[in-house]
Amino acid sequence: MAEVNFTLPQFEGPLELLLHLISKHKLDLYDINIAELVNQYTAYMERAEQLDMELTGDFLEMASRLVYMKTVLLLPRHEEEREQLKAELQGQLIEYQICRQIAGELRGQYDPLAHFVRNQLPAPKDLLYTRRHQPEELLSALAALRGKILRKQAPPKSSFSGIVAKRVVSVSSRIVFVLRRLTKSAGLRLQTLFGRQYEKTENVATFLAVLELIKGGRIALDDESGAITLRGKKR
Repeated sequence: MAEVNFTLPQFEGPLELLLHLISKHKLDLYDINIAELVNQYTAYMERAEQLDMELTGDFLEMASRLVYMKTVLLLPRHEEEREQLKAELQGQLIEYQICRQIAGELRGQYDPLAHFVRNQLPAPKDLLYTRRHQPEELLSALAALRGKILRKQAPPKSSFSGIVAKRVVSVSSRIVFVLRRLTKSAGLRLQTLFGRQYEKTENVATFLAVLELIKGGRIALDDESGAITLRGKKR
């Protein structure tokens, strides 16, 4: 039997020690030789006692468990129990080995000193315009800007002179105009109320005023002479 030359502090528990023994003596993890494993484990325990090392309860419990399994191996009538105990130990060792592998991979990925990345600092904005332009480009840009400003401004009043500059003449004001003309004379011809001296809107309003006065019976129109007079006023 090879001499055991390792110490207890390098193992975190009995399962880690068993995996070390299986690897060191090239045992098959998926078909464990319980007798050989018990011999290696008890040799380690004896070596630890010779070095006056303190053995924890976990290591002692595993030792008694292995001794019991070796005893069951020697009893031919306990084959079912032997296989069950062997499968339980084998499952624990495989599960522990997988956990160790995953822990090693995660430990390698997490290295705060090697993977520390400082957050990016905001870069100050450079507000200085550094492009250069020809005078023609600047003049064209100024003209375009001026055109945009003028389009946003309200149009001058002169642009509406042809639409709203004409004076609005009401019919009532022309009624007063016609009555005043008739009060100053015994009668007058209808054509004298119209003329080029008046605006088009005034002539239209005058014509409507005459119709309104005739309809209301305030003036009379002679069809033959085309003269109008106030009703009740002698010529």
